[in-house]
Amino acid sequence: MFDDEDGVMNRSVIDIAGEALVVSQFTLYASYKKGNRPSWFKAGSHEHSIPLYEAFCKDLSEAIGKPVGTGEFGADMKVELLNDGPVTICMDTKNKE
Repeated sequence: MFDDEDGVMNRSVIDIAGEALVVSQFTLYASYKKGNRPSWFKAGSHEHSIPLYEAFCKDLSEAIGKPVGTGEFGADMKVELLNDGPVTICMDTKNKE
């Protein structure tokens, strides 16, 4: 998702020796089918989600060869972001179109 020498997004975070910040945000799984109040009924439990989050962070850290920045799972965190680039990519693993 990073530009190569020709300006084409062919490089990964590994290729550029980049860093990563992983912030858990189960609220992305909220359902608004029943009105304005979100429901997280289908979100994974802490018992299921925390080990997955920790395994992902560990695997990512090993892949990039450096520590991964994390927040506190389930905490109310304030994250400030400078979105530097011409695109923002939303990846949905169930919809590959």
